[in-house]
Order: sequence, then structure tokens, then C-alpha cells
Amino acid sequence: MKEALFYKKLGNKVQCLLCPRECIIQNEKRGFCKVRENKNGKLIALVYSRPCSIQIDPIEKKPLFHFLPGHRSYSIGTAGCNLHCTYCQNWQISQSRPEDVPSLDLPPKAVVDDAILNNCKSIAYTYTEPAVTAIEYVIDTAKIARKKRLKNVIVSNGFINEEPLKDLCKYIDAANIDLKGNAEFYKKMTGAWIEPVLNSLKILKEKNVWLEVTNLIVPGYNDTDKELRQRCEWIKENLGEDVPLHFSRFFPYYKLTNIIPTPQGTLEKAKEIAIKTGLKYVYIGNIFIDGAENTYCSKCKTLLIERRGFEIIQNNIKRGGKCKCGEKIAGVWK
Repeated sequence: MKEALFYKKLGNKVQCLLCPRECIIQNEKRGFCKVRENKNGKLIALVYSRPCSIQIDPIEKKPLFHFLPGHRSYSIGTAGCNLHCTYCQNWQISQSRPEDVPSLDLPPKAVVDDAILNNCKSIAYTYTEPAVTAIEYVIDTAKIARKKRLKNVIVSNGFINEEPLKDLCKYIDAANIDLKGNAEFYKKMTGAWIEPVLNSLKILKEKNVWLEVTNLIVPGYNDTDKELRQRCEWIKENLGEDVPLHFSRFFPYYKLTNIIPTPQGTLEKAKEIAIKTGLKYVYIGNIFIDGAENTYCSKCKTLLIERRGFEIIQNNIKRGGKCKCGEKIAGVWK
């Protein structure tokens, strides 16, 4: 536990200023995320140094395809989340209180030491919502990691206030953000609202954090041609044509078990729409489709990176992050 960042006192109450909910929390009570508690007028981050999930993952699993491909990322996650998505893929920990799931005592320095011991080039803060529930843990760990020349990566829903995100950007090298759907989808399926997420995407881009976007396609909820086109157009207009977009296959989980997995044809249609919109790097994940996770040069169509699942089969990107034709390939390659 540690005193939280980004809050103000209101007598015996406190107001959390970390995410757009800005919960006003009575003494001995917790905010919406279940992991920030008012203890006698101090807001306490309950999951500090208490990860409940630790894995060594390929960076491609985040997914990050244009950020040091092929390296191992030390990945940690804590309990709690500031969204209540009806289809959450990690609901067992994201929708739990920290005392209800097993966790380890792993301070920031121990995270970095273990990452180095396991030959990882980055630390990924992932699985639930690191930018909100565990921001203090992320920042303290990332500071140490940078001194040891490790990169720092977040996988986030982007539902965070502007000031905390800008502070976080000082220590983060790459981010994958879920852009889940349109405004109606956010309201109906997540209990949140879309505007802060769109703002977060813009801020990450402005702050030169390497950015990739994921869209989990839920059949019947965010998969119409019109919605997909609007989503892609927003990305191109506000983030640029070089930002990689990952369409991910939905599987029935948590409270949305009556929906079929996303059909392959829907995912292929989404990719086609994105490419026609002008996005250069579009991928399909959570399902095997031959070539759907490969990176091609947008100019000459040469195969640059061939992937099979999370494995790199070949990487033909030249020094300086270029194709053999001279085209610059957006990403962080060394």
C-alpha cells in the first residue's frame, strides 16, 4: 500500500482525480475501481507492489507489432479496473478486490531485477488497467527500469484524466490502447464514456509515446461497416495513417456468453475497410488467418515481418527502420 497520487481532500472525504469518474470517497470506503481507499483522509493505493498476475510474454502478445519485435516483455497486472465491460476477458481479476485474488509482494526494484534476470527488454503493465489502478506502482517501477535501460509499456483502456496521463507519459515508451467502439457502445457495454479515451489517444501521440490501437470486435455491437469506417477515419485524422490497428476476435466471456465468437469474415471485412480508409498497418488477432499478422511495406508490398502467432519467422526491416525500397516503416526497431 502507498499513498495515492492525484487526489484532493474534502474534509474527511477524498476525491480521486485520476480517472474521469473523479470518485468522492467516504472514510474507509473505496472508489469505483475497488483498489483506492480513503483511510482517515488519505487516499491509499491498495495494489501498490501487489501484482496478481506475472508472465513473461512476447511483446507481440500485448499486441505491439512495431515496437522491438521478437523481444520478451516482463508482464505484470494487479486487481481492479475503472471500467465494467460486460465482455471482459480478464474479469476474474479486473472485477475483483485486491484481497479476493492471490497476489505477490513484489516492489518496483524486484520487478526490474526479475525482468533483467529473465532477459526481458521491457516491462509491460497489463492484464487489467495499469494506468489507473496501479499508476503509482507503474511510475516507480518505470523510473528504475529506465535506469537499467529497460523499456516500459502499458496496455490500457485509456480512461484516465489528462494530467495523470501526461505525467505517466514521461516514463512510458509504448502503449496499446483499446478503442472499444462508438459513444453508445461505451455507455452500454463498459459503463464509461468515450471522450476521455479519444483524448488519451491524442495525448499519447503528441507526447511521442509509441502507440498502437486495438479494437475487439463484438458481433452485433460494434461491427457495422459504418461504425468500423468511422473508427478508422477517426484514427487516420487524429493519430495518423501510420498508427497500427489491431482487430481482435471476441470470445464469449463474463456477462456476454450468449454471443458467438467474431466470425472470420467480419474481421477480414474490418481490415479491408481500414485499408481502404488509408491506414497502412492493419492486423487481425486472436484467430489464425494466414498472413493477417504480417507486416508489409505500404509502398512496394514487400513482406517485412512474418509472424506465426506470437513468433517472428522473419524480419526483413533494414537499418534505420526501412524497407529495401527505401520506404520508412513507422515503429521502434532498435
